[in-house]
Amino acid sequence: MTLFSTPNRGGMTLSEVVADIACFVQSQPERFYKIIIGSDSEAASPAAIVTAVTVWRVGNGAVHFWTTAQERSFAVMRDRIWAEAIRSITLAQEVRGRLEVALGDDFFWDGNEVHVDIGTNGPTRELVDSVSGMIRGYNFVPVIKPYSFGASVVADRHT
Repeated sequence: MTLFSTPNRGGMTLSEVVADIACFVQSQPERFYKIIIGSDSEAASPAAIVTAVTVWRVGNGAVHFWTTAQERSFAVMRDRIWAEAIRSITLAQEVRGRLEVALGDDFFWDGNEVHVDIGTNGPTRELVDSVSGMIRGYNFVPVIKPYSFGASVVADRHT
């Protein structure tokens, strides 16, 4: 069982996270929300991947939750970036599916974002097209640096 954390509570299951998200959305259903999922890990090896789920009530705050994967070694940076992206996509699919059940189609919105810690400058530039394409293939919006705060700020805070 994967445990999640949040600044206000201790360990939570994914079911509890989804219930908290549903309560957050249902408290002001007329607002616009974005679901942002991003992962990050430290450059050292072995390293744990932290994946954060942020629910942004656009213009009026957010809640976030995070989970940490078991440490593993990465031979090269490319392997680390792909592992982070796959972990984000996997969790995003699970959260999207559970929120559709919890909130119904009326409350479900398009444009869920997967934030990745890559950008058009620096050593990760060669991965932008392939990683972004994979994210789009799962019907999520890819967001890269400098706008990928879900990975480079929220998840990074907990690495």
